[in-house]
Amino acid sequence: MHVIDDVIFGGWVAFWIYWLAASIGVKAGQTRWTRFAGVRGGVMLVGLLLLRVTAVKGHAATNDPWLQGIGLAVFVLGLALAIWARVYLGRNWGMPMSQKVDPELVTTGPYRAVRHPIYSGIILAMIGTTIADSLYWLGAVVVLGAYFAYSAVVEERLMARLFPGSYPEYKRSTKMLIPLIF
Repeated sequence: MHVIDDVIFGGWVAFWIYWLAASIGVKAGQTRWTRFAGVRGGVMLVGLLLLRVTAVKGHAATNDPWLQGIGLAVFVLGLALAIWARVYLGRNWGMPMSQKVDPELVTTGPYRAVRHPIYSGIILAMIGTTIADSLYWLGAVVVLGAYFAYSAVVEERLMARLFPGSYPEYKRSTKMLIPLIF
């Protein structure tokens, strides 16, 4: 079912274009990691496009329309979660493991249930892509999941240092990546 493949592909392209556009006007970062965010985002977009066009094209995980529909739903939910979380962060958003000037601790919206909902959303969207499109995306899920888990741990150390009075309680009351579980 090439229609779902095309919808997911278009969804990723639209998501990354939005992501790059939304990065304009964020607070300045204090680390080298935040430099060239647009370039890294563009490289990721081109990499995904090339991967789709070459490696995974025609390698469907399933021809079952139910599984493809479930994968599409998981994909949409993941991107929606990431975008919702990005909106709540506002100008505080930055590349993983970056430190912002005059940071704020955001604990509302999706951050009420999970401490890193952007990471959770992107991982969920990748899982949806894997279910609906191709098992070859599973490798990207594993690599991206490991990267985001590492980033979350580094960021949590920074947040505990920046917000010693409020972050420990927030950390006790929410899960890192998966609500109610982890």
